[in-house]
Amino acid sequence: MIVKHALTTAGSPAYVWAACLALGLLAGCGEQKASAPAAPAVEVVEVTVKDVPLVREWVGTTDGLVNAKINAQVQGYLIRQHYQEGSLVKKGQVLFEIDPRSFQAALEQAKGQLAIAEGQLYAAKANLEKIRPLAAINAVSKKDLDDAIGREASARAAVQAAKAAVQKAQIDLSFTKITSPIDGIAGIAKAQLGDLVGTPGGPELTTVSTVDPIKVYVPISEQEYLHFRRQAEGRKESGQEEPNLELTLADGSTFPHKGRVTFADRQVDERTGTIKVATVFPNPGNLLRPGQFAKVRAVLEVQKGALLVPQRAVNEIQGRFQVAVVGPEDRVEVRWVKVGERTGSLWVIQEGVHPGERVIVEGLQKVRAGTRVTPVPEKPSGASPDRQQAG
Repeated sequence: MIVKHALTTAGSPAYVWAACLALGLLAGCGEQKASAPAAPAVEVVEVTVKDVPLVREWVGTTDGLVNAKINAQVQGYLIRQHYQEGSLVKKGQVLFEIDPRSFQAALEQAKGQLAIAEGQLYAAKANLEKIRPLAAINAVSKKDLDDAIGREASARAAVQAAKAAVQKAQIDLSFTKITSPIDGIAGIAKAQLGDLVGTPGGPELTTVSTVDPIKVYVPISEQEYLHFRRQAEGRKESGQEEPNLELTLADGSTFPHKGRVTFADRQVDERTGTIKVATVFPNPGNLLRPGQFAKVRAVLEVQKGALLVPQRAVNEIQGRFQVAVVGPEDRVEVRWVKVGERTGSLWVIQEGVHPGERVIVEGLQKVRAGTRVTPVPEKPSGASPDRQQAG
């Protein structure tokens, strides 16, 4: 009615007032007060203080403690294989046999030559014994005596050479039975029955490896090598030389026996800047075999009073690291931090946070510096508040 009256009263000052009043009432009726947005919920954990063992891990390769390549030392045809491939063999056990007939014949021939030489020596001795007394009374010339002495010496040398030939023939015959020089696991045979073996440049017949204990070679940096040396000297001085290395196998299981460092290579590899270190692990049952890959873990030191946060609370940006801290009045503060070692699912923070401060582990994508949030404790299951609300 007010609007209608104002419109019908054109030219009246009340016209303008009435129109403004009407519009204001209409706007006021349609306007609703805007509500402030709710603070986003984020999961937080407190920065903890704990003594942390600093662990290093390297990929290593297993190798036999001793690896003996079995070769034929005489040339001949292989007629027998006396071992089962992949089995445990003993020192002195016959592995292969070469046809011995030609070597047996050579031995008999050498023995015959020895008998001839011994007969010639006997005759030369007898002749010398007859000539000596005759030479003493000048019944024979001195030349005859000298010739007799020479023949006896020559016959003695021939016997010596014949004995050496017999000994060599006996050795060659013994080499027709190829034995293992060590206790260990014998590998796959690389020669078949009937093959001509012992030829120059030919491959080995097989390899026997001692695998209990077994070596594991790992490449480590120069800094780690120096650290290991200092640790070893410290343990030696304190009398604590217990094995301290753990081995993780290819299937993720932990080898039940611990090992120790035995020696380091003579030089650093210039291409990689690493030095090869040999570690030794007990291997009862011969579970580990040469050529396997495994991870060697070692505790280098224990860092006292380390500040720890979950790894998922740390955000990496172009080689730098930051965390989001919930400060006073539940407002977010983004800080650059200096990180240290990782231990399990936690990360050592060397600079940037303080004990007891709350860092965000879930919901980082919803906040920025200065944002007010609703902090909630981290869920044991790792479920985020958003996912719970969505469920």
